[in-house]
Amino acid sequence: MGQDRGKYDFYIGLALAISSSIFIGGSFILKKKGLLRLARKGSTRAGQGGHAYLKEWLWWAGLLSMGAGEAANFAAYAFAPATLVTPLGALSVLVSAVLSSYFLTERLNLHGKLGCLLSILGSTTMVIHAPQEEEIDSLKDMAKKLVDPGFVVFATFVIIIALIFIFVVGPRHGQTNILVYITICSVIGALSVSCVKGLGIAIKEAIAGQPVLRNPLAWLLLLSLVACVSTQINYLNKALDIFNTSLVTPIYYVFFTTSVLTCSAILFKEWEHMGNDDIIGTLSGFVTIIVGIFLLHAFKDVNVSLATLAVSIRKEEQPGTCECGQPSSLRAEREK
Repeated sequence: MGQDRGKYDFYIGLALAISSSIFIGGSFILKKKGLLRLARKGSTRAGQGGHAYLKEWLWWAGLLSMGAGEAANFAAYAFAPATLVTPLGALSVLVSAVLSSYFLTERLNLHGKLGCLLSILGSTTMVIHAPQEEEIDSLKDMAKKLVDPGFVVFATFVIIIALIFIFVVGPRHGQTNILVYITICSVIGALSVSCVKGLGIAIKEAIAGQPVLRNPLAWLLLLSLVACVSTQINYLNKALDIFNTSLVTPIYYVFFTTSVLTCSAILFKEWEHMGNDDIIGTLSGFVTIIVGIFLLHAFKDVNVSLATLAVSIRKEEQPGTCECGQPSSLRAEREK
């Protein structure tokens, strides 16, 4: 019975994670459309510190879509481990890339499409070989995990990195380097997922009749989650306003997933009982995702598609034809 219940929870978590990716992928498009409308009106852009997007209904529609996605994501974490839910965020990359080509006229070249495919394949491999997290049944167990020296060091490091990027690196390079604002969102996101897991446990305890509201940890997790999500939204808006959506989405996915998996491994000790095949599979999936992101980022300005590739192949297959398109025999006669 317990095994059947575990499978039932697994499929619920899987369905919630997939629906979450669809909502979140669509939210990028809606928010970007709203930011573009504001730019055409001459309003101060989010990338320059403006907050006029708060008066734009399309941006709010995107925020609601992201809220629905995050709610589904929140519920998914209550039913399934983070190592399953987080990598499935790759589906939001596919949704965002496809919708941006239709609604934002942002071309995704052949390298970008291959990059999206590799990112999805890599995340799927990571799901197959992902480690199982240690069971945490109460806020008391969660409190013990949060004061573990390894997690304390990790959380301190994350906060220091975020502060350096916010106050030092961001003002200097945020407008020109796509990784600056995305790094801030990603490292803070690792802490927000931990808060979500803790609040999921708190909700389960509340349903069971436990006095959760009297536990200071529940309120601390809630306040931390609000602070983390607010920071993520602010800097994700800046990244979306300045850079191409088809690039922001997959890069954010890789950075965010890496941060969350690292945090989960430290907090929940997920990697301690992994076999060699699972370790190799997980690392292979991660490398595959990195290759996909490299294709997206390094060749974003190269005009390559299946059509241009076919034309190049046909030109190479035509015998006796020079680069100018004329038969080589005619060119030789003219040179004489």
